[in-house]
Amino acid sequence: MEQDTDLEQEATGVEHTEAGGRWTALTLLCLAQFMLIVDITAVNLALPSMAQDLDLGRQSLTWVPAAYTLCFGGLLLLGGRLADGLGRRRAFLIGLAAFTGASLLSGAAHTGSELIAGRAAQGVAAALLSPAALSIVTTTFHGPERTKALGVWGAIGGAGAAVGVLVGGALTSGPGWRWVFFVNLPVGLAVLALLPRLVPASAPARSLRGVDVPGALTATATAALLVYGLIHAGSSGWGTAATMLPLAGAVLAAGALVLVERSAPQPLLRPGLVRNRAVVAGTAVMFAATILLLTGFFLVSWYLQHRAGYSALKTGVVYLPVAVATGLGAHLASRSLGHLGFRPTAVSGFVVAAVGALLLTRLPASGNAALAVLPGFLLLSAGVGMALVTATTVALHEADHTEAGLISGLVNTGHELGSALGVALASVLAAGSLGVTATGVGGFRTAFAVAAGIAAVAGVTALGLLPAGRPDPTARPAFAH
Repeated sequence: MEQDTDLEQEATGVEHTEAGGRWTALTLLCLAQFMLIVDITAVNLALPSMAQDLDLGRQSLTWVPAAYTLCFGGLLLLGGRLADGLGRRRAFLIGLAAFTGASLLSGAAHTGSELIAGRAAQGVAAALLSPAALSIVTTTFHGPERTKALGVWGAIGGAGAAVGVLVGGALTSGPGWRWVFFVNLPVGLAVLALLPRLVPASAPARSLRGVDVPGALTATATAALLVYGLIHAGSSGWGTAATMLPLAGAVLAAGALVLVERSAPQPLLRPGLVRNRAVVAGTAVMFAATILLLTGFFLVSWYLQHRAGYSALKTGVVYLPVAVATGLGAHLASRSLGHLGFRPTAVSGFVVAAVGALLLTRLPASGNAALAVLPGFLLLSAGVGMALVTATTVALHEADHTEAGLISGLVNTGHELGSALGVALASVLAAGSLGVTATGVGGFRTAFAVAAGIAAVAGVTALGLLPAGRPDPTARPAFAH
């Protein structure tokens, strides 16, 4: 019987794990993903201390977060394909080991160049780790368990970003900014030691022979140029050469990608995948939800620290209930998906987010900042939590094991592009309130009004774009039959 199970595992690529072990494995996988998400916002809170300690100029300081985002977002599709070709567990462990090592290098950096190099290495490792982890979740759970597991996974995105603000503030105010990176070491080592005992190795879902190298390079260039352009849009403005040239390059690269994929014997993005309604819809919902999430996080953090005079640690404390609200929204979505289906759950999430954004258009120039921020920010975060779970579930609920890693990479690419665009939009729309000498809040109000409009449009679009129905509570994923 044990031999039959091993043979089935090799043939189907499905991880067979005891019930208790599955949920323990999910905890470890989410902990690793949580580390990636926390790292983004925690580093942003620590930037002023890094600049002072390492004597970083404005351009170098910009590249500390940008190097991570650029490599992470640009390499996700390739990372997802490698996860399918190397084997999910092997790819995850390689990515986690590399991320842990890169965290050590970043924390030990003595120059700006060393820190930026370490951040770039973290991004490369994360691009392999994240889709591999989500692929393991997808192939380990099925039926209603999969919906619950993806609900937990979806909550990590928003809650991790909120907790990252608190972690960044606490560590920077305490032992120092280097511990924003060093804290990853015990987490990474613990997961590396424990996960192989819970998740058995499986045969690679796809062979790496004949891998579409031109397609992988072109897809990476497309995403990297797009992320690069969006990063500069936030810091330099939309009309500058630093923004327009990479965005134009991304359009050209996307056109080249279409041509390359049409002629490739084994295309990285086969036509059936990019025409799959569930995959496209899930990626689009992830993109829209992350725009809203990062817009809110960027603007509220700036408002609290630069208008209300909050310290980094006090700002982090305000974000604690935001993390709880995101988790509650994700939990509600995981239950709603099984009863109401994809469309009502996504639309409900975007409506709640829109109401929250509208409340934030009333931010006062003075007064109790936390009291002014929290009602709208809690609703915005809860609505985004619902949308994030819907995005992941709809894209992966019928994923074939041979492409689970690649689809995970696509969904995560939507997340990274949404992150970059959210910060870019917020920076431009609220420019009048973000300057060092600015005193008004009109820019914040304008940006949140646009965010409310984006949420409303996303909700209407979800009605037509998302597939009808709900996850089948009885069926195993297609690859398990």
